[in-house]
Amino acid sequence: MATPPEFAQVTPGHPLAFPADTGAHPGFQTEWWYATGWLTTPDGQPLGFQITFFRSATGHDTADPSAFAPSQLIIAHAALSDPAFGRLVHEQKVARQGFDLAFAKPGNTDVKLDAWRMVRAADGRYTVNAQAGEFALNLSLTPTQPPLLQGEHGYSQKGPLSNEASYYYSEPQLRVSGSVTRPARAAGDSGGASRSDSHGAEVPGGTTQVNGIAWLDHEWSSTLLSPDAAGWDWLGANLADGSALMAFKVRGRNGGAVWAHAALRDASGRITAFDPAQVDFIPLRTWRSPRTNTLYPVAETVKTGSVTWQLEPLLDDQEMDTRDSTGSAYWEGAVTVKRGDQNVGRGYLELTGYQKPFGLQNPAKAAR
Repeated sequence: MATPPEFAQVTPGHPLAFPADTGAHPGFQTEWWYATGWLTTPDGQPLGFQITFFRSATGHDTADPSAFAPSQLIIAHAALSDPAFGRLVHEQKVARQGFDLAFAKPGNTDVKLDAWRMVRAADGRYTVNAQAGEFALNLSLTPTQPPLLQGEHGYSQKGPLSNEASYYYSEPQLRVSGSVTRPARAAGDSGGASRSDSHGAEVPGGTTQVNGIAWLDHEWSSTLLSPDAAGWDWLGANLADGSALMAFKVRGRNGGAVWAHAALRDASGRITAFDPAQVDFIPLRTWRSPRTNTLYPVAETVKTGSVTWQLEPLLDDQEMDTRDSTGSAYWEGAVTVKRGDQNVGRGYLELTGYQKPFGLQNPAKAAR
């Protein structure tokens, strides 16, 4: 029997260092850089965007000198939520690292897959470029606040065992500028307002300038989830008063909660953390995907201590069908955030493990 590969482990008390930890950590099994946000066009129309780069260590012999050695995989997802189109449009890519075509560099954020790239400049500004089949993102993300270290100074527990954890920080309240190319519509196509001429011909969606606000997560781990976990509900929200809210619930295969956590940083920088007993996600309304037949709770109530938040999607159809790259589908969508009847912010809701149980599990516990 082959010996399982040994990957670096997440441990409490390890301090994160910037900017070095914004770069890749190839000794860990899984890593991602994930940017989401709300954009506004010059005529005031809202759009949502998402771009994620994943680095996955395969366990292949790191001593293999071949340039073709499949030691690291780079996966990328990009999406645009356009209410005028009526649904999310997305694209996925996957390649082995190498030949300057796909990489995740250590030391500072610089990840690339073909022509898609996310680069962090010395001043902390991110440049994001992704040219997809139906849309394109060309954005600049400028920090307005320091990184938010999740959990205990960046050690973020995801299960009852101490090694079921990740190193995790967020950069909320990023100021966005740049342009997007929106998807075209054809006359008679269902699912949203049509952009077509008087003869019913397809009209290109076109490139438009945008501005907005974004959230960036960077997370790396080797044993992220318990084998008892099926998936998670996650929220990252930029609140209108300058606060930032992150909350997640890891759902068990039996329908219960394996773990939960939330953090609220107010505009002055004060952080309030919430333990598993204080955090919950409660479905308000569901939507069934016509492509995967998966039922997602696209509108939810999120509880953090004594405070209740209501989430409502920009579009119901914001499913990411990425079975060709990650083997699963998930829902990743722009949502408005309310407290009572008041709109207090905008964010992104991620729903994984509803199509089938998600991976990223603890192999040591699974072997017992």
